[in-house]
Amino acid sequence: MERQQERLGTPRAAGIAGVVFAVLMGVVIVLVRIALPGGADGHDITVDEAQRNTVETALGLLPYAGIAFLWFMGALREQAGAAEDRFVSTVFLGSGLIFVATLFGCAAAAVTVLDENQQNAPFGRHYAYTLLTTYSLRMAAVFILTTSTIGRRLGVMPRPLVFLGFATGLTLLVAGASLPWSELAFPGWALIVSLDILRGRRPSATPRPAA
Repeated sequence: MERQQERLGTPRAAGIAGVVFAVLMGVVIVLVRIALPGGADGHDITVDEAQRNTVETALGLLPYAGIAFLWFMGALREQAGAAEDRFVSTVFLGSGLIFVATLFGCAAAAVTVLDENQQNAPFGRHYAYTLLTTYSLRMAAVFILTTSTIGRRLGVMPRPLVFLGFATGLTLLVAGASLPWSELAFPGWALIVSLDILRGRRPSATPRPAA
């Protein structure tokens, strides 16, 4: 009985954690982009004190976004239960963990960029930009694709949301940094999924019969 109550509370936990992650991640991405307006190729970057303080505050919020994402990921995995596919679940878990790791690395590099700004040193800027737009973005794409695959197989995601996930994941995987502000697609997708969960997710997660 206690186990059933925990499982019934899981969708709401996933939804709330997903919304928190989406909002915090969106703010962090916007402010990091402001701190690196020229991307990896910007050489003449000046950051005033007010902007520096804003970015430092945003980077201070990033660990909480990472924690919310881990909670979101764990709650989604709990929804699958015994019906989960081990292969897809392993890719799901690995991509999520690597995403958080690279995200934290990007945050550390962004702090370095702020410290190096007066010397106009390019290394930290290139490092942060590459982590954010190449590695983190690709892992986010894999996470979206595996989540959508699990949602389709178990029937716990509406078909339009599954299609949206596949389209978003493939776009980020293939196009990546070539699309301006494409990093916002991930928190945007997470927000849509979380709101769908809070609106009312199906109570059971059972695999669909093979065709």
